[in-house]
Amino acid sequence: MTMRAAALTEAHRLDETTSAFAGEAIAGLTQQPKQLSPKYFYDVTGSELFEQITRLPEYYPTRTELGILRDRAAEIAAIIPDNAALVEFGAGATTKVRLLLDACEFSAYVPVDISGDFLNAQARGLKKDFPHLQIYPVTADFTTPFALPDRVKAMPKVGFFPGSTLGNFEPHEASRFLRSARDILGHGAQMLIGVDLEKNERVLYDAYNDAAGVTARFNLNVLVRINRELGGNFDLSAFTHRAIYNRERHRIEMHLISNKSQTVRIQGRTISFRIGESIHTESSYKYSLDRFIALAKGSGWTPAASWTDPDGMFSVHALVASSD
Repeated sequence: MTMRAAALTEAHRLDETTSAFAGEAIAGLTQQPKQLSPKYFYDVTGSELFEQITRLPEYYPTRTELGILRDRAAEIAAIIPDNAALVEFGAGATTKVRLLLDACEFSAYVPVDISGDFLNAQARGLKKDFPHLQIYPVTADFTTPFALPDRVKAMPKVGFFPGSTLGNFEPHEASRFLRSARDILGHGAQMLIGVDLEKNERVLYDAYNDAAGVTARFNLNVLVRINRELGGNFDLSAFTHRAIYNRERHRIEMHLISNKSQTVRIQGRTISFRIGESIHTESSYKYSLDRFIALAKGSGWTPAASWTDPDGMFSVHALVASSD
């Protein structure tokens, strides 16, 4: 390690959360092919950029899912127990959860997300409009086991996982998450989950390559985080956003492509890039209804109901925890 690198590392001493980020980033960038976990998109800036993405004309999932939740609110409310605790995995902006809170008689709301500052800001805003709702934000990586607040443990639980976030997991990871969510929520729990459906490839391409370039900035923001939090020295202008549809694997892939041969340093480690080399930052799997239902059944959940928009672009599923 050079004196400069040693000084840089000293200036970026890591707490427990950042140490995990550093470990995963270095491990991902030193393997072949290179990759970074999409969960690290979501610092405050990344969360704000994603909210901008959801309002883009090309990005259909958010408005389509909102339409389903709005149009089917009475049917959803009919199968949700009164005075339950709503536990949202990967909570972001509160637009979708507000529809559920308006339609259903929830006593408590537990938003869970790795971005604590954004999470708490959203919770404060929600409390103003639902003053009688108990809100218990939990800052945690929702892909790993975490404890629910003691005050909701005796309540019926309803998980909420909107936004087709499940598609960001590899299929075996999606199954593991669903099993973990069942264990966290407990026996008899329910789950409402949004799942993006297979569709015309041009629609998918445009949704992840928007004309305004917001998705590109969102993708590049993970490098901004590495520079700021881990003492990295990525040159953002040396990488280009690219999103492609992998037909064989039913998924959109997001990549950051190196525009030149270059080296980058993170926490004293040197990482080399060839011209044209990719960092795979995210996959977004698209499901058929049958493939998702099979996944849910194989992951400890019993499908109770499914809803889609008129064009079959998106789906929302109600699941009940199985007893196995």
